Amino acid sequence: MFEVLVYMFENYIDTHFRPDESTLSRELSAAGFDEQDINGAFDWFNQLELMADQADIFETPNHVSTRIFTSDELKKITGESLGFVLFLVQAKILNTAQRELVLELAMNLPQPLISIEEMRWIVLMTTWGASKSGPDKTKEYLFIEDALLNKQKPTLH
Repeated sequence: MFEVLVYMFENYIDTHFRPDESTLSRELSAAGFDEQDINGAFDWFNQLELMADQADIFETPNHVSTRIFTSDELKKITGESLGFVLFLVQAKILNTAQRELVLELAMNLPQPLISIEEMRWIVLMTTWGASKSGPDKTKEYLFIEDALLNKQKPTLH
C-alpha cells in the first residue's frame, strides 16, 4: 500500500490535479498495483486530507508537551524514525499537532514496521498540506523534501 501512496504523491500532488477515484484506480491497476492496496491508499490519503483540513493543525501551540510513546508505537515505528520526528518537532518544522498526525498516519499503515524512509514520506505528505496554507509554511515542506530526496544526511550544527 505504501508504494501506492508514494506513486500518488509523486504523480499528482505537485500538479495539484488528482483524477476521480475511479479513473485513478484504473490507472493504478494498470501500473500493477493490487486492488486492496489501492483501496487502502485511498482510505489513508482521505484520512490525511481530512485531518490536514483542521484549522488548528498548522498553528503553533503556546505550550510545550512531553510525548510518551505507546508500546505499539515503539514496536511499529523504528527508533530512527521516532528520532527523526522528534528532531523535526524540536527544530520547529513540525508542531505537536502535526507530530500526532504523522504518528497516527504511520500507525494506520498495514506494514509491521515503519522505516525511516517511510517516515520521511509520511512527513513530506503531511507538510505538503502545510505548504498550501501559506508561504511561511513552504520552508518546512522544502526542508522535508530535501531530507527525503537528498541521499546525503543533513549536517546538524
